[in-house]
Amino acid sequence: MGLEKLHPFDAGKWGKVIRFLKEEQFITDEIIVLAREASEADLLVVHTARYLNRLKWSLVVATITEIPPVLFLPNFLVQRKVLKPLRTQTGGTIMAGKLAMDRGWAINVGGGFHHCSSDKGGGFCAYADITLAIKFLFERVEGVARATIIDLDAHQGNGHERDFLEDRRVYIMDVYNRHIYPGDGYAKRAIKRKVELEWGTEDMEYLQKVELHSEGALNEIRPDIIIYNAGTDILDGDPLGGLAISPQGIIKRDEIIFRAARRRGIPILMVTSGGYQKKTARIIADSILNLHRQGLIGEEAVEDTSLCRPALLSRL
Repeated sequence: MGLEKLHPFDAGKWGKVIRFLKEEQFITDEIIVLAREASEADLLVVHTARYLNRLKWSLVVATITEIPPVLFLPNFLVQRKVLKPLRTQTGGTIMAGKLAMDRGWAINVGGGFHHCSSDKGGGFCAYADITLAIKFLFERVEGVARATIIDLDAHQGNGHERDFLEDRRVYIMDVYNRHIYPGDGYAKRAIKRKVELEWGTEDMEYLQKVELHSEGALNEIRPDIIIYNAGTDILDGDPLGGLAISPQGIIKRDEIIFRAARRRGIPILMVTSGGYQKKTARIIADSILNLHRQGLIGEEAVEDTSLCRPALLSRL
């Protein structure tokens, strides 16, 4: 309804990524797994009933999404136009976790709502999709006992950190701009490998730290799955991220993480998280294409790791 223009986030980003990938003839409708909306029962696996009830108030949703005019909308419209798309992306992340275990890798072109915890939303994150995906895997997929979150969004992932603060099954590596939102000192206690960056960090320093610490994290504890939060708000010029990474740096970053996962034969789920410039959709698409060219996703990657056919999970 035009309200998305009042927020720096490009609400059309996800659909653009799919369009770019189709134009490159990398994907067709036949190989896209459409996300299903997370039900209330799904959400209650992590979220409190009290929190979900609070989302029935437009004021609460306006605060979480940082779009003040949402306050004046009837909640049935807020549910349909704002929260349902977010629930669908959340369902996509849950589905992608199972697909990654079955097929070696999955990408939810959406999701990555890493500021939301079980009882509190914020920073445009209304549902804790990362926590939900991991909890579903722990409870419903045999052989998943450990998970590693590699969060490379420019912002600290305080939502999943709060959720897994006392859970030793989950190892969290977080690389973020130390000077920006949310600055959640309590949540930082959950981070096993914390890399705090300064304003304007550039490619060379950033990529060295990502490679060093991702290798260290995966050598320290071998997980049964990697949840990779691949925010593109690290891009130079992003109005909220405050870093100075080039498009080529983002593509190389994603390659580093997927290569580390493949070398160890660990399934990986990628979500796209933050990114507040119009050109981020093209960069995400280019990164996915590069992963395929490098043999890190696609049939070849699966054959080399003795896993089944891959899937690209998307919300159109």
